[in-house]
Amino acid sequence: MANTHNDAAPDGANEALTPLRDEGRVFRWHDHMALWFSLGVGLLVMQIGAYLVPAVGTRDAVFAIVLGSCIGAGLLAWTARLGCESGLASAGLMHATYGSAFARLPVVLNIVQLIGWTTFEIVIMREGTQAIGRQAFGWSLDGNLGSLVTTLLWGGVLLALLAGSMVKLVRRFVSRFGLPLVVLSLVWLTWQFATRLHARGLDAFWTRPGDGSMGMFGALDLVIAMPVSWLPLVADYARHGKRSSGGLGGAFSGTWIGYAVANIWCYALGVMVVSVAEPGASLVTALLLAQGGLVALGLILIDELDNAYGDVYSGSVSAHSLQPRWSVRRWGLLLAVVCIAFALVLPMHSLEPFLLLLSSVFVPLYGVILGRLGSGGSVVAVGTRRVDIAASAIWIGGIAIYHGCAAWAPQWGSALPTLAITFVLAWLTRPSPAGGPSALAQSRG
Repeated sequence: MANTHNDAAPDGANEALTPLRDEGRVFRWHDHMALWFSLGVGLLVMQIGAYLVPAVGTRDAVFAIVLGSCIGAGLLAWTARLGCESGLASAGLMHATYGSAFARLPVVLNIVQLIGWTTFEIVIMREGTQAIGRQAFGWSLDGNLGSLVTTLLWGGVLLALLAGSMVKLVRRFVSRFGLPLVVLSLVWLTWQFATRLHARGLDAFWTRPGDGSMGMFGALDLVIAMPVSWLPLVADYARHGKRSSGGLGGAFSGTWIGYAVANIWCYALGVMVVSVAEPGASLVTALLLAQGGLVALGLILIDELDNAYGDVYSGSVSAHSLQPRWSVRRWGLLLAVVCIAFALVLPMHSLEPFLLLLSSVFVPLYGVILGRLGSGGSVVAVGTRRVDIAASAIWIGGIAIYHGCAAWAPQWGSALPTLAITFVLAWLTRPSPAGGPSALAQSRG
Protein backbone atom coordinates (compact mmCIF):
# COMPACT_ATOMS: atom_id res chain seq x y z
CA MET A 1 0.00 0.00 0.00
CA ALA A 2 2.89 2.33 0.54
CA ASN A 3 3.40 2.81 -3.16
CA THR A 4 -0.23 3.81 -3.55
CA HIS A 5 0.65 7.24 -2.22
CA ASN A 6 3.99 7.97 -3.76
CA ASP A 7 2.42 10.74 -5.84
CA ALA A 8 -0.04 11.86 -3.20
CA ALA A 9 1.96 14.52 -1.45
CA PRO A 10 5.35 16.11 -1.13
CA ASP A 11 7.86 14.19 0.95
CA GLY A 12 7.12 14.43 4.66
CA ALA A 13 3.61 15.82 4.19
CA ASN A 14 0.47 14.40 5.74
CA GLU A 15 -0.81 12.28 2.86
CA ALA A 16 -4.41 12.29 4.08
CA LEU A 17 -4.60 16.10 4.32
CA THR A 18 -2.62 16.98 1.19
CA PRO A 19 -4.31 17.07 -2.25
CA LEU A 20 -3.35 14.21 -4.51
CA ARG A 21 -1.16 15.21 -7.42
CA ASP A 22 -2.23 14.62 -11.00
CA GLU A 23 0.32 11.81 -11.34
CA GLY A 24 -1.64 9.79 -8.77
CA ARG A 25 -5.00 10.30 -10.50
CA VAL A 26 -5.49 7.15 -12.54
CA PHE A 27 -9.10 6.04 -11.95
CA ARG A 28 -11.45 6.38 -14.90
CA TRP A 29 -15.23 6.05 -14.99
CA HIS A 30 -15.21 2.27 -15.18
CA ASP A 31 -12.78 2.04 -12.25
CA HIS A 32 -15.12 4.07 -10.03
CA MET A 33 -18.10 2.03 -11.22
CA ALA A 34 -16.40 -1.35 -10.71
CA LEU A 35 -15.10 -0.40 -7.28
CA TRP A 36 -18.44 0.79 -5.94
CA PHE A 37 -20.43 -2.03 -7.52
CA SER A 38 -18.07 -4.44 -5.84
CA LEU A 39 -18.29 -2.62 -2.50
CA GLY A 40 -22.08 -2.50 -2.79
CA VAL A 41 -22.35 -6.28 -3.07
CA GLY A 42 -22.40 -8.15 0.22
CA LEU A 43 -24.16 -10.70 2.37
CA LEU A 44 -24.90 -7.99 4.93
CA VAL A 45 -26.96 -6.12 2.34
CA MET A 46 -28.89 -9.27 1.46
CA GLN A 47 -29.58 -9.95 5.13
CA ILE A 48 -31.12 -6.49 5.59
CA GLY A 49 -33.26 -7.07 2.50
CA ALA A 50 -34.42 -10.34 4.04
CA TYR A 51 -35.25 -8.47 7.25
CA LEU A 52 -37.38 -5.82 5.52
CA VAL A 53 -40.01 -8.11 3.98
CA PRO A 54 -41.51 -9.55 7.17
CA ALA A 55 -41.57 -6.04 8.67
CA VAL A 56 -43.17 -3.94 5.90
CA GLY A 57 -44.29 -6.37 3.21
CA THR A 58 -42.96 -6.89 -0.30
CA ARG A 59 -44.24 -3.81 -2.10
CA ASP A 60 -43.17 -1.35 0.57
CA ALA A 61 -39.82 -3.14 0.91
CA VAL A 62 -39.16 -2.81 -2.83
CA PHE A 63 -40.14 0.86 -2.81
CA ALA A 64 -37.83 1.56 0.17
CA ILE A 65 -35.01 -0.38 -1.46
CA VAL A 66 -35.13 1.46 -4.79
CA LEU A 67 -35.67 4.96 -3.37
CA GLY A 68 -33.27 4.53 -0.45
CA SER A 69 -30.53 3.09 -2.66
CA CYS A 70 -30.82 5.90 -5.20
CA ILE A 71 -30.73 8.57 -2.50
CA GLY A 72 -27.88 6.93 -0.60
CA ALA A 73 -25.84 6.29 -3.73
CA GLY A 74 -26.46 9.88 -4.81
CA LEU A 75 -24.94 11.12 -1.55
CA LEU A 76 -21.95 8.87 -2.15
CA ALA A 77 -21.58 10.21 -5.68
CA TRP A 78 -21.81 13.82 -4.54
CA THR A 79 -19.09 13.22 -1.96
CA ALA A 80 -17.01 11.38 -4.57
CA ARG A 81 -17.19 14.45 -6.78
CA LEU A 82 -15.87 16.59 -3.91
CA GLY A 83 -13.00 14.20 -3.33
CA CYS A 84 -12.14 14.08 -7.02
CA GLU A 85 -12.29 17.86 -7.48
CA SER A 86 -10.25 18.70 -4.38
CA GLY A 87 -7.88 15.72 -4.35
CA LEU A 88 -8.47 15.47 -0.59
CA ALA A 89 -9.15 12.31 1.39
CA SER A 90 -12.19 12.07 3.65
CA ALA A 91 -10.17 13.33 6.60
CA GLY A 92 -9.14 16.35 4.50
CA LEU A 93 -12.79 17.19 3.75
CA MET A 94 -13.57 16.99 7.46
CA HIS A 95 -10.65 19.29 8.29
CA ALA A 96 -11.72 21.76 5.59
CA THR A 97 -15.27 21.84 6.96
CA TYR A 98 -14.92 21.65 10.73
CA GLY A 99 -11.43 23.03 11.36
CA SER A 100 -8.19 21.22 12.08
CA ALA A 101 -8.83 20.71 15.80
CA PHE A 102 -12.53 19.77 15.86
CA ALA A 103 -12.20 17.52 12.79
CA ARG A 104 -10.28 15.03 14.91
CA LEU A 105 -13.56 13.98 16.56
CA PRO A 106 -15.35 12.80 13.38
CA VAL A 107 -12.08 11.30 12.11
CA VAL A 108 -11.79 9.20 15.27
CA LEU A 109 -15.47 8.19 15.03
CA ASN A 110 -14.85 7.16 11.44
CA ILE A 111 -11.95 4.95 12.48
CA VAL A 112 -14.11 3.33 15.16
CA GLN A 113 -16.92 2.58 12.73
CA LEU A 114 -14.48 1.19 10.16
CA ILE A 115 -13.01 -1.16 12.74
CA GLY A 116 -16.56 -2.27 13.51
CA TRP A 117 -17.43 -2.83 9.84
CA THR A 118 -14.22 -4.75 9.15
CA THR A 119 -14.91 -6.98 12.13
CA PHE A 120 -18.43 -7.56 10.78
CA GLU A 121 -17.04 -8.54 7.40
CA ILE A 122 -14.54 -11.01 8.88
CA VAL A 123 -17.32 -12.62 10.93
CA ILE A 124 -19.56 -12.87 7.88
CA MET A 125 -16.77 -14.46 5.82
CA ARG A 126 -15.98 -16.85 8.65
CA GLU A 127 -19.59 -17.97 9.03
CA GLY A 128 -20.01 -18.33 5.28
CA THR A 129 -16.90 -20.51 5.13
CA GLN A 130 -18.20 -22.63 8.02
CA ALA A 131 -21.52 -23.12 6.23
CA ILE A 132 -19.79 -24.08 2.98
CA GLY A 133 -17.56 -26.58 4.80
CA ARG A 134 -20.55 -28.10 6.58
CA GLN A 135 -22.79 -28.27 3.51
CA ALA A 136 -20.27 -29.36 0.89
CA PHE A 137 -17.74 -31.44 2.80
CA GLY A 138 -19.38 -32.36 6.09
CA TRP A 139 -16.74 -30.47 8.07
CA SER A 140 -17.63 -29.18 11.52
CA LEU A 141 -16.00 -25.77 11.75
CA ASP A 142 -18.36 -24.23 14.30
CA GLY A 143 -16.27 -24.98 17.38
CA ASN A 144 -13.55 -22.83 18.87
CA LEU A 145 -10.82 -24.37 16.73
CA GLY A 146 -12.87 -24.08 13.53
CA SER A 147 -13.72 -20.44 14.27
CA LEU A 148 -10.07 -19.68 14.97
CA VAL A 149 -8.87 -21.32 11.75
CA THR A 150 -11.45 -19.68 9.48
CA THR A 151 -11.00 -16.26 11.09
CA LEU A 152 -7.23 -16.42 10.73
CA LEU A 153 -7.61 -17.68 7.15
CA TRP A 154 -9.57 -14.62 6.01
CA GLY A 155 -7.54 -12.34 8.24
CA GLY A 156 -4.33 -13.59 6.66
CA VAL A 157 -5.64 -12.90 3.15
CA LEU A 158 -6.67 -9.41 4.24
CA LEU A 159 -3.20 -8.70 5.61
CA ALA A 160 -1.63 -9.91 2.37
CA LEU A 161 -3.81 -7.53 0.33
CA LEU A 162 -2.94 -4.62 2.60
CA ALA A 163 0.73 -5.18 1.85
CA GLY A 164 0.08 -4.25 -1.80
CA SER A 165 -1.24 -1.24 -3.71
CA MET A 166 -4.86 -0.14 -3.47
CA VAL A 167 -4.77 1.38 -6.96
CA LYS A 168 -3.42 -1.79 -8.53
CA LEU A 169 -5.94 -3.93 -6.66
CA VAL A 170 -8.86 -1.87 -8.01
CA ARG A 171 -7.60 -1.54 -11.59
CA ARG A 172 -6.05 -4.98 -12.13
CA PHE A 173 -8.28 -7.27 -10.08
CA VAL A 174 -11.61 -5.66 -9.19
CA SER A 175 -12.26 -4.08 -12.61
CA ARG A 176 -10.93 -6.90 -14.78
CA PHE A 177 -11.76 -10.09 -12.88
CA GLY A 178 -13.72 -9.49 -9.68
CA LEU A 179 -16.59 -7.54 -11.22
CA PRO A 180 -17.49 -10.07 -13.98
CA LEU A 181 -17.38 -13.00 -11.55
CA VAL A 182 -19.59 -11.26 -9.01
CA VAL A 183 -22.11 -10.21 -11.67
CA LEU A 184 -22.31 -13.79 -12.94
CA SER A 185 -22.91 -15.03 -9.38
CA LEU A 186 -25.70 -12.52 -8.81
CA VAL A 187 -27.32 -13.34 -12.16
CA TRP A 188 -27.26 -17.06 -11.38
CA LEU A 189 -28.71 -16.67 -7.88
CA THR A 190 -31.35 -14.23 -9.11
CA TRP A 191 -32.42 -16.69 -11.78
CA GLN A 192 -32.62 -19.54 -9.28
CA PHE A 193 -34.78 -17.71 -6.75
CA ALA A 194 -36.88 -15.91 -9.37
CA THR A 195 -37.76 -19.30 -10.81
CA ARG A 196 -38.87 -20.51 -7.39
CA LEU A 197 -40.93 -17.39 -6.83
CA HIS A 198 -42.65 -17.82 -10.18
CA ALA A 199 -43.51 -21.41 -9.32
CA ARG A 200 -45.07 -20.35 -6.02
CA GLY A 201 -47.01 -17.50 -7.58
CA LEU A 202 -45.80 -13.94 -8.08
CA ASP A 203 -49.12 -12.43 -6.96
CA ALA A 204 -48.81 -13.93 -3.49
CA PHE A 205 -45.22 -12.74 -3.29
CA TRP A 206 -46.01 -9.20 -4.39
CA THR A 207 -49.03 -8.77 -2.10
CA ARG A 208 -47.40 -10.25 1.01
CA PRO A 209 -48.22 -7.90 3.91
CA GLY A 210 -45.84 -6.83 6.65
CA ASP A 211 -46.28 -7.48 10.35
CA GLY A 212 -46.26 -3.76 11.17
CA SER A 213 -43.03 -3.86 13.17
CA MET A 214 -41.57 -1.14 10.94
CA GLY A 215 -43.06 1.74 8.96
CA MET A 216 -42.19 2.81 5.43
CA PHE A 217 -39.90 5.63 6.49
CA GLY A 218 -38.24 3.39 9.06
CA ALA A 219 -37.49 0.94 6.25
CA LEU A 220 -36.18 3.81 4.13
CA ASP A 221 -33.88 4.86 6.98
CA LEU A 222 -32.52 1.33 7.27
CA VAL A 223 -31.83 1.13 3.52
CA ILE A 224 -30.15 4.55 3.44
CA ALA A 225 -28.03 3.55 6.45
CA MET A 226 -25.99 1.14 4.34
CA PRO A 227 -24.71 3.64 1.71
CA VAL A 228 -24.40 6.32 4.40
CA SER A 229 -21.96 4.07 6.24
CA TRP A 230 -19.68 4.40 3.19
CA LEU A 231 -19.78 8.21 3.10
CA PRO A 232 -16.66 8.64 5.25
CA LEU A 233 -14.72 6.40 2.84
CA VAL A 234 -15.68 7.52 -0.64
CA ALA A 235 -13.29 10.48 -1.02
CA ASP A 236 -10.33 8.26 -0.11
CA TYR A 237 -10.86 6.51 -3.45
CA ALA A 238 -12.46 9.25 -5.54
CA ARG A 239 -9.40 11.48 -5.08
CA HIS A 240 -7.60 9.03 -7.38
CA GLY A 241 -9.98 9.89 -10.24
CA LYS A 242 -8.65 11.74 -13.25
CA ARG A 243 -9.53 15.42 -13.22
CA SER A 244 -10.77 15.26 -16.79
CA SER A 245 -13.27 12.63 -15.74
CA GLY A 246 -14.12 14.31 -12.46
CA GLY A 247 -17.62 15.84 -12.35
CA LEU A 248 -20.66 14.17 -13.80
CA GLY A 249 -18.73 12.02 -16.25
CA GLY A 250 -16.36 10.19 -13.90
CA ALA A 251 -16.30 9.85 -10.15
CA PHE A 252 -19.87 11.11 -9.76
CA SER A 253 -21.70 8.92 -12.27
CA GLY A 254 -19.42 5.91 -11.82
CA THR A 255 -19.94 5.88 -8.06
CA TRP A 256 -23.68 6.49 -8.27
CA ILE A 257 -24.43 3.89 -10.93
CA GLY A 258 -22.11 1.26 -9.52
CA TYR A 259 -23.32 1.45 -5.95
CA ALA A 260 -27.02 1.99 -6.67
CA VAL A 261 -27.25 -1.01 -9.00
CA ALA A 262 -25.38 -3.28 -6.59
CA ASN A 263 -27.35 -2.11 -3.56
CA ILE A 264 -30.74 -2.53 -5.22
CA TRP A 265 -29.75 -5.92 -6.62
CA CYS A 266 -28.50 -7.33 -3.31
CA TYR A 267 -31.40 -5.96 -1.28
CA ALA A 268 -33.84 -7.40 -3.83
CA LEU A 269 -32.06 -10.74 -3.80
CA GLY A 270 -32.42 -10.84 -0.02
CA VAL A 271 -36.15 -10.18 -0.42
CA MET A 272 -36.43 -13.04 -2.92
CA VAL A 273 -34.44 -15.47 -0.78
CA VAL A 274 -36.46 -14.91 2.40
CA SER A 275 -39.69 -15.25 0.40
CA VAL A 276 -38.90 -18.82 -0.74
CA ALA A 277 -36.60 -20.12 2.03
CA GLU A 278 -37.80 -22.59 4.62
CA PRO A 279 -38.92 -20.98 7.90
CA GLY A 280 -36.00 -20.48 10.24
CA ALA A 281 -33.36 -21.05 7.56
CA SER A 282 -30.48 -18.57 7.52
CA LEU A 283 -29.65 -16.57 4.42
CA VAL A 284 -26.37 -18.43 3.88
CA THR A 285 -28.09 -21.81 4.20
CA ALA A 286 -30.78 -20.78 1.70
CA LEU A 287 -28.14 -19.63 -0.79
CA LEU A 288 -26.22 -22.87 -0.43
CA LEU A 289 -29.33 -24.98 -1.09
CA ALA A 290 -29.86 -23.27 -4.45
CA GLN A 291 -28.52 -25.08 -7.50
CA GLY A 292 -24.96 -23.90 -7.98
CA GLY A 293 -25.26 -21.95 -4.75
CA LEU A 294 -21.96 -23.27 -3.41
CA VAL A 295 -19.94 -21.68 -6.21
CA ALA A 296 -21.98 -18.48 -6.23
CA LEU A 297 -21.70 -18.05 -2.46
CA GLY A 298 -17.97 -18.73 -2.62
CA LEU A 299 -17.51 -15.95 -5.17
CA ILE A 300 -19.61 -13.56 -3.08
CA LEU A 301 -17.49 -14.36 -0.04
CA ILE A 302 -14.37 -13.52 -2.04
CA ASP A 303 -16.01 -10.26 -3.06
CA GLU A 304 -16.83 -9.64 0.62
CA LEU A 305 -13.09 -9.48 1.15
CA ASP A 306 -12.79 -6.22 -0.79
CA ASN A 307 -15.38 -4.68 1.56
CA ALA A 308 -13.13 -5.53 4.50
CA TYR A 309 -10.12 -4.24 2.57
CA GLY A 310 -11.92 -1.02 1.67
CA ASP A 311 -12.80 -0.40 5.32
CA VAL A 312 -9.30 -1.03 6.61
CA TYR A 313 -7.63 1.01 3.88
CA SER A 314 -9.84 4.01 4.53
CA GLY A 315 -9.39 3.61 8.27
CA SER A 316 -5.64 3.63 7.78
CA VAL A 317 -5.82 6.86 5.74
CA SER A 318 -7.86 8.48 8.53
CA ALA A 319 -5.48 7.20 11.22
CA HIS A 320 -2.52 8.52 9.20
CA SER A 321 -4.14 11.96 9.22
CA LEU A 322 -3.96 11.91 13.02
CA GLN A 323 -0.49 10.38 13.29
CA PRO A 324 1.37 10.94 9.98
CA ARG A 325 4.64 9.55 11.33
CA TRP A 326 3.09 6.13 10.76
CA SER A 327 2.59 5.34 7.07
CA VAL A 328 -0.81 4.42 5.63
CA ARG A 329 0.48 0.88 5.08
CA ARG A 330 1.64 0.51 8.68
CA TRP A 331 -1.68 1.78 10.02
CA GLY A 332 -3.55 -0.60 7.73
CA LEU A 333 -1.71 -3.66 9.00
CA LEU A 334 -2.23 -2.60 12.61
CA LEU A 335 -5.96 -1.96 12.18
CA ALA A 336 -6.39 -5.30 10.40
CA VAL A 337 -4.79 -7.15 13.30
CA VAL A 338 -7.12 -5.34 15.72
CA CYS A 339 -10.16 -6.33 13.64
CA ILE A 340 -9.06 -9.96 13.45
CA ALA A 341 -8.73 -10.04 17.24
CA PHE A 342 -12.17 -8.45 17.70
CA ALA A 343 -13.74 -10.97 15.29
CA LEU A 344 -12.52 -13.76 17.57
CA VAL A 345 -13.99 -12.40 20.80
CA LEU A 346 -16.89 -10.00 20.13
CA PRO A 347 -20.55 -10.87 19.41
CA MET A 348 -21.28 -9.10 16.13
CA HIS A 349 -24.95 -9.64 15.27
CA SER A 350 -26.80 -6.57 16.56
CA LEU A 351 -26.80 -5.12 13.06
CA GLU A 352 -29.81 -2.77 12.89
CA PRO A 353 -28.98 -0.63 15.98
CA PHE A 354 -25.37 -0.36 14.81
CA LEU A 355 -26.39 0.82 11.35
CA LEU A 356 -28.89 3.37 12.67
CA LEU A 357 -26.41 4.69 15.23
CA LEU A 358 -23.89 5.27 12.45
CA SER A 359 -26.53 7.08 10.41
CA SER A 360 -27.28 9.39 13.32
CA VAL A 361 -23.63 10.51 13.27
CA PHE A 362 -22.71 10.50 9.59
CA VAL A 363 -25.94 11.76 7.99
CA PRO A 364 -25.64 15.20 9.66
CA LEU A 365 -21.84 15.11 9.38
CA TYR A 366 -22.07 14.91 5.60
CA GLY A 367 -25.13 17.14 5.42
CA VAL A 368 -22.81 19.87 6.72
CA ILE A 369 -19.90 18.89 4.45
CA LEU A 370 -22.09 18.89 1.35
CA GLY A 371 -23.78 22.15 2.37
CA ARG A 372 -20.41 23.84 2.88
CA LEU A 373 -18.25 22.34 0.15
CA GLY A 374 -20.66 20.96 -2.44
CA SER A 375 -23.32 23.63 -2.68
CA GLY A 376 -23.45 25.50 -5.95
CA GLY A 377 -21.76 22.65 -7.81
CA SER A 378 -18.18 23.61 -6.91
CA VAL A 379 -15.76 23.24 -4.05
CA VAL A 380 -15.38 26.49 -2.15
CA ALA A 381 -12.78 27.70 0.29
CA VAL A 382 -13.64 27.41 3.96
CA GLY A 383 -10.54 28.86 5.61
CA THR A 384 -8.06 27.21 7.91
CA ARG A 385 -9.51 27.85 11.38
CA ARG A 386 -8.89 25.31 14.13
CA VAL A 387 -12.60 25.11 14.90
CA ASP A 388 -15.48 26.16 12.67
CA ILE A 389 -18.02 26.83 15.41
CA ALA A 390 -21.05 27.06 13.13
CA ALA A 391 -20.32 23.84 11.23
CA SER A 392 -19.53 21.96 14.44
CA ALA A 393 -22.72 23.17 16.14
CA ILE A 394 -24.86 22.22 13.14
CA TRP A 395 -23.40 18.70 13.12
CA ILE A 396 -23.98 18.14 16.84
CA GLY A 397 -27.46 19.62 16.53
CA GLY A 398 -28.09 17.34 13.56
CA ILE A 399 -27.37 14.27 15.68
CA ALA A 400 -29.96 15.49 18.19
CA ILE A 401 -32.45 16.12 15.36
CA TYR A 402 -31.91 12.59 14.03
CA HIS A 403 -32.70 10.99 17.38
CA GLY A 404 -35.51 13.45 18.05
CA CYS A 405 -37.20 12.49 14.78
CA ALA A 406 -36.84 8.80 15.65
CA ALA A 407 -38.42 9.35 19.07
CA TRP A 408 -41.19 11.86 18.33
CA ALA A 409 -41.97 11.54 14.61
CA PRO A 410 -40.92 8.04 13.52
CA GLN A 411 -43.53 8.02 10.78
CA TRP A 412 -41.41 10.58 8.86
CA GLY A 413 -38.10 8.82 9.31
CA SER A 414 -34.88 10.42 10.52
CA ALA A 415 -32.30 10.38 7.72
CA LEU A 416 -33.95 12.61 5.13
CA PRO A 417 -35.22 15.35 7.49
CA THR A 418 -31.83 15.50 9.24
CA LEU A 419 -29.94 15.63 5.96
CA ALA A 420 -32.15 18.41 4.61
CA ILE A 421 -31.96 20.55 7.76
CA THR A 422 -28.18 20.27 8.22
CA PHE A 423 -27.53 20.89 4.52
CA VAL A 424 -29.62 24.05 4.46
CA LEU A 425 -28.14 25.40 7.70
CA ALA A 426 -24.59 24.68 6.50
CA TRP A 427 -25.32 26.33 3.15
CA LEU A 428 -26.73 29.43 4.82
CA THR A 429 -23.72 29.78 7.14
CA ARG A 430 -20.99 28.94 4.61
CA PRO A 431 -18.08 31.41 4.40
CA SER A 432 -17.68 33.47 1.26
CA PRO A 433 -15.52 31.69 -1.37
CA ALA A 434 -12.72 34.22 -1.12
CA GLY A 435 -10.13 31.91 -2.54
CA GLY A 436 -12.23 30.35 -5.26
CA PRO A 437 -12.59 26.64 -5.94
CA SER A 438 -8.87 25.98 -5.74
CA ALA A 439 -8.49 27.29 -2.22
CA LEU A 440 -9.85 24.14 -0.60
CA ALA A 441 -7.50 21.98 -2.60
CA GLN A 442 -4.61 23.98 -1.24
CA SER A 443 -5.71 24.17 2.40
CA ARG A 444 -4.12 21.89 4.96
CA GLY A 445 -6.93 22.22 7.51
